[in-house]
Amino acid sequence: MRLFLSLVALVATNVAHGILLPAPGSSPYRYLASRDRDLRARESRDANATLEQERADAVKDAFTFAWNGYFATCKGQDELEPVTNTCTNPRNNWGASAVDALSTAVVMESQPIVADIIDYIQTIDYTTTATEVSLFETTIRYLAGMLSGYDLLTGPLANLTSDTSAVDALLTQSQSLADSLSFAFDTPTGIPSNNLFFTNRTNDGSTTNGLATIGSLVLEWQHLSDLTGNSTYGDLAQAAEAYLLNPEPAYNEPFPGLLGTNVGIDNGSFVDATGGWIGGDDSFYEYLIKMFVYDSSRYSNYSSRWTLAADSTIKYLASNPASRPDLTFLAFYENTTFVNSSEHLACFDGGNFLLGGSVLGRQDYIDFGLALVNGCHDLYNSTLTGIGPEIFSWDTTGVDASNQAFYDANGFYSTDSIYDLRPEVIESFYYAYRITGNTMYQDWAWDAFVAINATTRVGQGFSEISDVNAANGGSFGNVQESFLFAEVMKYSYLIHAPDSIFQVSTNGSNQFVFNTEAHPLRVAGPLV
Repeated sequence: MRLFLSLVALVATNVAHGILLPAPGSSPYRYLASRDRDLRARESRDANATLEQERADAVKDAFTFAWNGYFATCKGQDELEPVTNTCTNPRNNWGASAVDALSTAVVMESQPIVADIIDYIQTIDYTTTATEVSLFETTIRYLAGMLSGYDLLTGPLANLTSDTSAVDALLTQSQSLADSLSFAFDTPTGIPSNNLFFTNRTNDGSTTNGLATIGSLVLEWQHLSDLTGNSTYGDLAQAAEAYLLNPEPAYNEPFPGLLGTNVGIDNGSFVDATGGWIGGDDSFYEYLIKMFVYDSSRYSNYSSRWTLAADSTIKYLASNPASRPDLTFLAFYENTTFVNSSEHLACFDGGNFLLGGSVLGRQDYIDFGLALVNGCHDLYNSTLTGIGPEIFSWDTTGVDASNQAFYDANGFYSTDSIYDLRPEVIESFYYAYRITGNTMYQDWAWDAFVAINATTRVGQGFSEISDVNAANGGSFGNVQESFLFAEVMKYSYLIHAPDSIFQVSTNGSNQFVFNTEAHPLRVAGPLV
């Protein structure tokens, strides 16, 4: 799940002070990759089915605990505030936590919870809300959550319910929601407005939309078209995506395949050249390779665009902290100036490189992805809570007496130390385990889950914490985001769960692909 953060405004513009990774294919690069593979092989343990089942059961118990707390207090509302045991509605009062939890409850085979959710979804009125609607957030949480539930409950886990009318309603409700959202695309270019008002079918007047908010609609809207036979939904998203696949002007693509962030809604032109794999840009790159997985026969051009971005990322953005050259992070850029800072959000990048390397048969992408996973593991392995910070930097100009020792030991320092129940690090551990089979990544995911369970659990749920490097995480923020159910719990469970057709494939034959909110959608084309 990706949210916008003002990272660019939080750090100063500067030339990168780290050490760039050797060029792929060079002798130094091959040496580093070989050293990393040897290290990972030594640290792997033998598979242990009993241990894995115990861990999966523990995650399922935590999910059930959080679900019971939410549903008992906030059924029909979006999120539980666990500190005060009250409810909040940042997602239009349609029950975001319930819809986001559905696919996780299904893959955990939690039959009573599945029944509660599909019964509830039938009652939602997606045609009306008094509050501002985010096209992006609504697509990745609500639309994808219902489509995923439909795919799973009409496919490999159909045995969980005999209520076929409730399952069918997942698809009809998806159509209702997409129909309500579709006026967003009524612009001169077809690039949608993101912030919408249903009461009078208007928007907030923004003249631009973002790379991720435009580029993270195609998977869900195309899948809705493929399921219903109505091409309109996919056509709307594809028309907007075309401006990202063929970006103009050239200046706003500072490195091949790496784009700016904001696009003019009226003319389709990029208005800046700032970007990277950070919030606001991230899931555009994520979906390039995932659209290829979804249907390689229709979307080979997406994989070509992803490869272009991946190669430029390795060449230009990869950076090793001066104090810990064994670690690899991705800088972001302002025009052609690099900024050595990143976010927890960006830690999905290792998993995305691993997926790309797996489906394209590229070991160099797999090796690079594993290096990124190792860097993000360091974020968790270095703090008092065992959880990584929201924003971090390895820019040596920001090192002073207050953070020198920490930076020297760990290769980064925190610039925003909250933890908002984000999934991206565990997400990449999941891909690393599924693609390599190395049990070390299961252990890393378990350590992360244990730390999250120990530090963020409060009242009837789990909460944001104020400082990952303070005893007990500092203070609670009284926020339990719906993506706790959709992502943190799902990835923490699936990495220990038995193999199944909805898991990421270890042999390049993916039957499902996960959207950016971790909702698995059945692929439509040849398996890759």
